[in-house]
Amino acid sequence: MADLLETAINAGNFKTLVKAVDAAGLTEVLKSPGSLTIFAPTDDAFAKLPEGTLDALLQDIPKLKKIVTYHVASGDVRSDDLVQIEEAETFEGSILAIESDHGAIKVNDAHVLQTDILADNGVIHVIDAVLIPAMVAGGTSS
Repeated sequence: MADLLETAINAGNFKTLVKAVDAAGLTEVLKSPGSLTIFAPTDDAFAKLPEGTLDALLQDIPKLKKIVTYHVASGDVRSDDLVQIEEAETFEGSILAIESDHGAIKVNDAHVLQTDILADNGVIHVIDAVLIPAMVAGGTSS
């Protein structure tokens, strides 16, 4: 099995996320041993951001780093766990709201499209939106 970063690259629909991880200097975090859970926005999710947002983030590394680490939680949180918990603490330091309703799982306002893509050092859950921490959003709604 591959590490989280290799698994994301191999999946093929996380090119923008991988680019953001690299730009934020977080490559080693996703390659390191230990267990992590990534709520991974697809390339389509990044494409939904307002025009120019991604380019601006790629120029603002501290803000980009906050957003990328807001998608990563400690531990190996599988789908069985997601339906039982109501929140997850992120590397960024904020809390993600986890909601499960008849098998449909939401993380904040993002829908989980696919769960339990396993890697050597954790698990990836595919989401349909980019999660923006409140302190980065600066009061704007997403």
